[in-house]
Amino acid sequence: MAIYELVKPEIRSIAPYVPGKSIAEIAEKYNLESDSIIKLGSNENPLGPSPAAVSALQEAAATVNIYPSADARELVDAISAYVGMPQANIVASGPGMDGLLDGLMRMLMSADSEVVVTTPTFSYYEISATACGAKPVFVKRNENFDVDIDRVIAAVNENTKVVFICSPNNPTGNITAEKELRRLLDSVECLVFVDEAYVEFAGSDIASLVGEYDNLVVGRTFSKAFGLAGLRLGYGIMPAWLKVEYMKAATPFNVSAPAVAAGIAALSDREHLEASQQMVIDGREYLQANLPFKVYGSQANFMLVDVAPNSAKDVCDHLLRRGIIVRDCTSFRDAGDSFIRVTVGTEEQNARIVEGFSTYL
Repeated sequence: MAIYELVKPEIRSIAPYVPGKSIAEIAEKYNLESDSIIKLGSNENPLGPSPAAVSALQEAAATVNIYPSADARELVDAISAYVGMPQANIVASGPGMDGLLDGLMRMLMSADSEVVVTTPTFSYYEISATACGAKPVFVKRNENFDVDIDRVIAAVNENTKVVFICSPNNPTGNITAEKELRRLLDSVECLVFVDEAYVEFAGSDIASLVGEYDNLVVGRTFSKAFGLAGLRLGYGIMPAWLKVEYMKAATPFNVSAPAVAAGIAALSDREHLEASQQMVIDGREYLQANLPFKVYGSQANFMLVDVAPNSAKDVCDHLLRRGIIVRDCTSFRDAGDSFIRVTVGTEEQNARIVEGFSTYL
C-alpha cells in the first residue's frame, strides 16, 4: 500500500477550500504598496473590531498560561442575553462557526449518511460532511438564487442527517423566508442547520424557532458584524437535548480565553455594532445604485454582481491590478463564471469599487 493511501478516500476526494486573496499576496504579485490595497473579498468588517474588544484582548493576554473554562460558560451567558435564548440552548465554538460544523458532523455522520446542500453556497458544509464520510446531495437554487423547499424536501431520505440552509446566503446575499423554513422543519425528520453568519445585517432572524423545533440548529459567528474574524469565534443555538450530546463530541477548551473575553466585550458594545450595520445599509444602497453591472439585492454585508457577458476572472484581474480585492465566485459550486462577490466597505472604499468596475467597461 502506498503511504498516501493511509489518507481516507473521502479526504483525497475533497477539492481544497478556496479562500479570498490576501493583501500581501496581491502587493507582491502586482508590485503594489500594501497600504494602497483595499480588501473587499472576504466579508470582513472594514471598521475593525470594537475598541472594547481590543482592550479585553490585551487584558486577557496576561493570563493565557491558564486554560479557559471548558464550555466557555462566561461567553455563553453573554450570548444567551444577546440572542434571548436560555444558556441550555447555546454553545460557543472555535475555530469560528466552522468548529461548530465539524463538531456536529463528527457526532452525526457515518458511512451511509447524506447531507443536503443548496447551491451555490458556502463550501465548508460539503467539506466538513465529506471529511466525516457523508455523501453531499446538491439541490441547486433557482434563477433568483432562492431555495426551492419542495425540491429540498424531495432530496431528503432515511439516510439524510442534515439539511444546510445559509440565510442570508453566501455568496448571493438573500434570505430564506421563515415560513419556508418552517415548512421544511415540519416536513423532515433530520436536522436543519441554518447558517446565520450575516444575520446582523438582515433585519430578521430565526433563533427563537429553536424553542419550537427539536430539529433546528442555528449557526452564528463573530467574524462579520463584530469584526473578530482573526479570533475564529462562533456559536450555535440548538435544542437542549442536542447540546448535551454535542458537548461530548466538542473539542475541549475549543474557545481561547482571549476570544472569550473579546466576544463578551464585543457583545456589550452596541454602538460599534450599530455603526457597522449602518455602514453596510448605506453601502448596499450606494453599490446597488452605482455599480455598472447587474447587482442582486442583499441582506448581508456583501453584494453579488453579475458581470456577464464578461468573465468574473477577467474583471477580478482588472480590479486586482488597481489594488482592489473582490471575490471571484467561480469556485462556488453551481455559481457559473460571471459572478463576483463584493464586500460592502467604507464610503471611500465603495467609491473605489464603483470606479474600478466602471474603468473595466
